[in-house]
Amino acid sequence: MKNQPKIFNSISELHKAMGQPKPMHPLISILNYGEAIFDPKDFENGIILDFYKISFKTHFSGKLRYGHGFYDFEEGGMSFVSPGQILKMQEEEADYSGMSLNIHPDFIRPYTLNTNIKKYGFFSYTASEALYLSENEKETILGVFANIQNELKERIDNFSQDVLISQIELLLNYSNRFYNRQFITRKAVNNDVFSKLEILLEDYFNNEKPLENGLPTVQFVADELGLSARYLSDLLRNLSGQNTQQFIHDKLIEKAKEYITKGTFSMSEIAYKLGFEHPQSFNKLFKKKTNISPIAFQEQFNKN
Repeated sequence: MKNQPKIFNSISELHKAMGQPKPMHPLISILNYGEAIFDPKDFENGIILDFYKISFKTHFSGKLRYGHGFYDFEEGGMSFVSPGQILKMQEEEADYSGMSLNIHPDFIRPYTLNTNIKKYGFFSYTASEALYLSENEKETILGVFANIQNELKERIDNFSQDVLISQIELLLNYSNRFYNRQFITRKAVNNDVFSKLEILLEDYFNNEKPLENGLPTVQFVADELGLSARYLSDLLRNLSGQNTQQFIHDKLIEKAKEYITKGTFSMSEIAYKLGFEHPQSFNKLFKKKTNISPIAFQEQFNKN
């Protein structure tokens, strides 16, 4: 159908669409972008892969979008896609060198990686939240890709799958480490996100938006900041030790304490003003976060 994403159910189908020979293994392959022959316009409506794709781009032309800004990073970077996600083939997609590691879920299904791979949050990040690599990091990642490629080319035997699984796990663990470094080294950008989030929530509660829209959700604030929900939570956890939901709850409790100490509203009215449908839910969260009920907090405040 026209205007529909192209669906690739197998790695072999992707190789064929990229003008490449069949993969050496039907469930795992490395595809070299420099050898791919395709027209991005053929996939202008996007593509959907039925397998994992880990892209390593050794060179980008020009600047890359990162959140709401553009940043130069000539050493290349990585992006991660899980099965079922829609990918948009950008015009510059054909203008970089690098490779992608494609892994069908059936390849990892007999291993603990089948469960553990869901713990790697970067598979839920958007393309604009790519991992940008230093020169040393790039060499490390290239080394793992080379190990996987060599294993696929030279040693298909009873140990091959175990070795390849260990290399994939190594690649994911290195990526986790390098993302953590990125959160630290991009503190100026991340602190800007942090400040915008605080302003966003302050505006949300001060303008009584909870009365209209209910409690602010993680997805709502992530969309407002132009980030994926998982990336925002990981970023905040690195900056403050809290995920987005915990951060929202803390801001909510601050606002609740402000209302309580003013003494203008009843507890039920405060609950509704904050976006709760039921006062009991407000009481439960307040006690969970402060170890004291809203009523007890009010009484304690009035005594002072």
